[in-house]
Amino acid sequence: MNKRDYYEVLGVNKNATLNEIKSAFRKLAKLYHPDVSKEPYAAEKFKEAQEAYAILSDEGKRKQYDQFGHNAFSGNGGAQGFDFSNFDFSDIFGDIFGSSGFGDFFSGGRTSTGNRARKGRDSLMEMRLTFEEAVFGTKKTIKLNVSENCDDCRGRGGHDEKTCPTCHGSGQVTAEQRTILGSFMTKTTCSTCQGKGVTYEKRCNTCRGTGKKVESKTIEVKIPAGVDNGNQLRIPGKGEAGINGGPNGDVYLEFVVEKHPLFERNGNDIYMELPITITDAVLGTKIDVPTLTGNVKLTIPAGSETNDKHRLKGKGIEDVNYHNKGDMYVILKVVVPNKLTKEQKKLFESLRKTDLEDGDQFKKVRKYLK
Repeated sequence: MNKRDYYEVLGVNKNATLNEIKSAFRKLAKLYHPDVSKEPYAAEKFKEAQEAYAILSDEGKRKQYDQFGHNAFSGNGGAQGFDFSNFDFSDIFGDIFGSSGFGDFFSGGRTSTGNRARKGRDSLMEMRLTFEEAVFGTKKTIKLNVSENCDDCRGRGGHDEKTCPTCHGSGQVTAEQRTILGSFMTKTTCSTCQGKGVTYEKRCNTCRGTGKKVESKTIEVKIPAGVDNGNQLRIPGKGEAGINGGPNGDVYLEFVVEKHPLFERNGNDIYMELPITITDAVLGTKIDVPTLTGNVKLTIPAGSETNDKHRLKGKGIEDVNYHNKGDMYVILKVVVPNKLTKEQKKLFESLRKTDLEDGDQFKKVRKYLK
């Protein structure tokens, strides 16, 4: 018998917990399942991992294996291949492939969930805001087409309920499926009742059998201060109607914020470019600066240059969750005039006659002049 050690197959140690064993098998199943894998010998590797998991995930079988090794199951197909007929892999394959895919294929004794009350699907709406609306918060009136359960049939879609004659109320039909891994009992959703387990003598005329009605509603929404591009606001219970009497889903508003002509946002901070003249840059000045909450007086020191940054603490945007405020940063831009009057030109000519080339940059250039 050339079987590999089951712990080695799954890549776990002998003290591994059940969760570690399950996690290891889940990874191997994703890698080697023959219906999805292109790996060489995928079917053989998958079957090997499946056998190891079936043994090590069962406390009793694991104790037998730890004591006697593969010989513990030599009379149960252990030498020629493990018998999977009574083992339920539904939790594993449901996690990996979803309840409507391989999870149903390997479901074994899974019971129907078709007639269970379930929450309706959520929906997403885009909402455009001005810069100011996003910063300070606002109220918006929106129209929604709200899907709700039909009052006449209570969301069932019909009247005079009876047990589905095809699945006999289980919501699923069972068939035997033969594969390279052996025989499996497969369960699929009943096509007659769509998994509900019941049918109706009469279709509901109000909702035409859908169990739902759509109503147009106008609601007012409060937008909190500080929201930004991509932020979402949940409106509970205004999404799609629930299934089998379940609650409605939710509506999520996703914000798209317009740009501001003057301010640029970065998180909760805002930035603004402030143009100043050469004279103000050289001599310094005090200048009025617009902020989100009004003008402030900013001192520009003498000898300022383009890209000098000045911080105005607490003049940014309020955090949407914690309500602390960001800062505002003023970035100086020294503007060179394109046109000069005769008088201004004379002043600059006079200024050029004075020696202002005393900075480090001037010295570096003069050093390499011929």
